[in-house]
Amino acid sequence: MTSPWGNEDTQTLIDILARYKVKATFFVVGQWAEKYPESVKALHDAGHEVMNHSNTHPHFPQMSADQVIAELNACNDKVEAVTGVRPTLVRLPYGDYDDRSINAVRSIGMEPIQWDVDSLDWKEIPANEIAQRVTGKVQPGSIVLFHNAAKHTPEALPTILETLLQEGYTFVPISQIILPGEYGTDYTIDHTGRQQPAG
Repeated sequence: MTSPWGNEDTQTLIDILARYKVKATFFVVGQWAEKYPESVKALHDAGHEVMNHSNTHPHFPQMSADQVIAELNACNDKVEAVTGVRPTLVRLPYGDYDDRSINAVRSIGMEPIQWDVDSLDWKEIPANEIAQRVTGKVQPGSIVLFHNAAKHTPEALPTILETLLQEGYTFVPISQIILPGEYGTDYTIDHTGRQQPAG
């Protein structure tokens, strides 16, 4: 889930995820983390990953490598100050990237994350459409994009979780899918956002 600006539903989402015993990855903007440190701490304390969504939400391809690194480190510093854990993953704003920005991300030991299922919750489509869209598109290894301040996400999320759990899916934080070596199988992410076994 991405937390760019609003904070209306963060605790509600934490409560819904707890009800289904699901751990998620939240990508936060540094400015948001600075404004809502209590929410960053609540996400971390609930067992969710808190990762990097840049410091100011710029378009990375318009920036130099040094500017990209400065953006990432500024956000990492803010998250680490609250959680004690330095982010290792980044979701690039707007899903916008080029080779230079990807190389800059990896030069400081971070891994860029894309997604393959966009809930479109940011378009404020009705909850039933969000649920149908997500449950109809998810495949094993999918990463689904939600936003914590989208109007209908709290209403759609229980249906999505119940449906996918009934279909046999399990939910894990993104690092458990893609960080090499830690969980037995190395994965990479292709240009569509799909997870693929490395090698």
